[in-house]
Parts: sequence; structure tokens; C-alpha cells
Amino acid sequence: MKKTHIPKILLQLVLISFAAIQLYPLVFLFFFSLKDNNEIYGGNVMGLPRQFKWSNYENALFNANVGNYLLNSIFVTLVIILVSGVLACMVSYAIARMTVKINGFVKIFFSLGLMIPLHAVLLPVFIMLKNMKMLDTYQAIIIPYIAFALPMAIFFMIGFFQTLPKELEESAFLDGCSIYRTFFFIMLPLVRPALATISVFTFLSTWNEMMFAITFINSEKYRTLTVGIMQMVGKYTTDWGTMGAGLMVATVPTIVIYLLFSKQVQSGMVSGAVKG
Repeated sequence: MKKTHIPKILLQLVLISFAAIQLYPLVFLFFFSLKDNNEIYGGNVMGLPRQFKWSNYENALFNANVGNYLLNSIFVTLVIILVSGVLACMVSYAIARMTVKINGFVKIFFSLGLMIPLHAVLLPVFIMLKNMKMLDTYQAIIIPYIAFALPMAIFFMIGFFQTLPKELEESAFLDGCSIYRTFFFIMLPLVRPALATISVFTFLSTWNEMMFAITFINSEKYRTLTVGIMQMVGKYTTDWGTMGAGLMVATVPTIVIYLLFSKQVQSGMVSGAVKG
């Protein structure tokens, strides 16, 4: 009997259709960002631009100050990824190797951070930052973001460190390595896939977050992309083409991050799920 290829063809068609559905919003946004208000209000919302308005990107980056918002978002996101990544690795390594009775309690304590919604802590954090005179500064969003990024990162990294055999550390100690050298030069390189995974998740949550940024930041100097683009909506009129260009600028870094680290994320997720 001849093997039928119909199931395989159907699967390919389903995957192609799914990919087209996922890519359509991005394509629509790109073409939308190259139109002006006259064309948009004239009814050509879904079609190709009659004239490509590349000047919308210039207006967004320089006149609408999106360039400054982009730099602020990059700075804040990089600091949060670096600090939360280092702290999560240290804490999770210590918890994974703890042999005391409070080990389980410590895990539960950090896991509680996954259950607390942002809305519940918005007012208390605002009052704390106000009393510490930290409102309207980079620290006003960096510190809360790190606090909320740590529980998920620690929870994920604990499982990954537990898959590593303790014999690696014992051999290093026998060769004269200190605990710090063992951690930074032996253990940390082994968890790079997991570190890449939590870095991507931290990037996405920080890059797209708006509640803390709009509450704790008032000055245009410290605004991030999400808040800055929202402020582009005018009271009486809005330049939708320029706003679309700003949204496109905010979307491109997430696409780049996905293309660069998708394999590492998949490797980290699979490795973290396998024990032994």
C-alpha cells in the first residue's frame, strides 16, 4: 500500500494558517505606521498605503520623543535583567543545595511572590517610594520590577540547579576551588539556557509593563515606551500614523529577542523539566 501524505499536508496547512494569523497584526501595524490621518480617516485602514510615509518614523523618534522613551526602556530593562538574573541564580543555588529543615519554608516564601497581583501592592509601593523620595526616578520602577521578577526566576532556577549533580562541586572543592569560584566558573555556565529563559521572560514582562511606570513616573525624562506611546493620544486629535510608528519601534526589540534566544529558551524549558 502506498503511504498517504494527506495528514502531513493538512498539518502543514494548519501550521501555515496559524503562522499567517500570528503575523497578520504585525504586518497590519507596519503598513498602518506608513499612513497619514487623511488616508486612515478616508477609509483605507486595512489596505496598503497609497504613499509610504516614512516621515512618521522620524516624527515618532524625534518630535514625539519616542527615541528617548526607547533608551529609557532599554536602560531599565537591561538593569532589571542583570540584577534579577544574578540575584536569582545566587538565591536559587543556595536553596537547591540547602540541607536544613527550613528549606521547604524558604521555597514557599519565594513562591508566594508568584501569587500576589500587581494591583494589590500598587498603593503600598507608591506610599513607600513617596516616603523614600524615590518617585519620578529610575529607581521607582527598577526596584519594584526586580522584586516581581525574582519569584518566577528563583522558582525556575531552583529546579534547574537541582538537576545538576553535586559531584561537580565536590570535585571542584577537592581541587581547591572556593564556593564563589565554583559557583561563577563551574555552576553558572551550566545554567546558561535557564538564565536565557528567565532573561527573556523578564524582558517581556518589563518591556510591556505600564501600571507601575504610569503610576510612579511623571516626568517625561524617565518615561518608558509604553507610557510615552500612550501619551501620544491627543485630547482632540491624534496622529495615528506617528503613533503606529512608535508602536512598531516598541515591537521590533521583542521580535529581535525572540529570534536571538528562541533556541536557548526551548533548551532551558526542556532541560529544566528533566531531572537526573
